[in-house]
Amino acid sequence: MSPGKDTSAASPPPGCPMHQAAAPAPPKPAPPPGCPMHQADAPLNPDNNIPALAQSPFPDQEIPLPTERVISSIPRAKTEDNSKWEYPSPQQFYNALRRKGWETPENAIETMVDIHNWMNEEAWNEVMKWEKEHSGTCCDPKLLRFQGRPQELSPKARIMSFFGAPKPFDRHDWVIDRCGKEVRYVIDYYGGEDDVANDVPVFHLDVRPALDSVESAMDRLKFGVREAFARFKGEDAQASTKTA
Repeated sequence: MSPGKDTSAASPPPGCPMHQAAAPAPPKPAPPPGCPMHQADAPLNPDNNIPALAQSPFPDQEIPLPTERVISSIPRAKTEDNSKWEYPSPQQFYNALRRKGWETPENAIETMVDIHNWMNEEAWNEVMKWEKEHSGTCCDPKLLRFQGRPQELSPKARIMSFFGAPKPFDRHDWVIDRCGKEVRYVIDYYGGEDDVANDVPVFHLDVRPALDSVESAMDRLKFGVREAFARFKGEDAQASTKTA
């Protein structure tokens, strides 16, 4: 994955339960139309647009789900210590799905949470690639707040769809704290063709700074020129090899 364009196909890491060949797996759930954690009618936390999430099981729930929450690698702004953002537990994720009335296979929830968490880690890694350009002025950016906007196409996704490109199944806007300066990033999530050989889903992430400032626009222009030059050099090297 590289900044400024649709990232290359990626699949969850080997430690993910999806890679463990056990009993025949149930049909894989399709990615829902937007992250369920961002859609609720309860009062929302302004930092993450998520309501207080219950850990208690639904009355008709048949399979006990873990209530432990995983600590992410994403540093959290507005804290005095080095705390990180926490992911919802499988039980909280399941409750959010049920609250929205989505069909929710209980035996697939832990895998869905693994995918959810993994995609957010990948998104942060992509943000950090952009932030390296500003390491001279800020070496410790942190995630300040975020919002899921699955029903709103980003300008780039809308333009690309006009030319026949698929639409993302989800969109997030992340605002980072760049040592006192707020910078917004747009993240479009695309589904790819499943890796049939390994029985895992594949996703594409397009992560870039929003065009909210001249500085962000220059960052995107700079990365675009750099990628075009790298692509040209690669093609030129291949042509030289064939003619040699």
